Amino acid sequence: MSPGDASESPMDATYVFRVTFRLDPTGVTADPETFETVVTRPAVDPGTEGWLFFRDVCWRGEVSDEAYLRERVEDWLSVPVTAVSFSELRADEAYLDALRDAIADDPSFDDTPRAVLHAHLGSSIRVTD
Repeated sequence: MSPGDASESPMDATYVFRVTFRLDPTGVTADPETFETVVTRPAVDPGTEGWLFFRDVCWRGEVSDEAYLRERVEDWLSVPVTAVSFSELRADEAYLDALRDAIADDPSFDDTPRAVLHAHLGSSIRVTD
């Protein structure tokens, strides 16, 4: 089946991050100035543009380049971010199957899909219904 085929079951996946951000008020003070929140980012379909997000930002279930990801999250939230950590990839079985297939088909990976996912996401994959 090709991507977008109507007979395919829908896929669902989300990246989850814990984020600490601060307010940067002008001419006033805020108390507290720093807040913690959970930020979720929908995962794109495997094999489509941006699907390698997991490879580009995670290693062993941790953020591989916090400064880079902090800048991305600042763009998403429009506030200064002081810390970001990866929590998990929440995904249904259909998404994980498609992700494994895309990894197996991608010549830039020289390991099994299971090993690739473990190397980048560690044990931070939660399967949802």
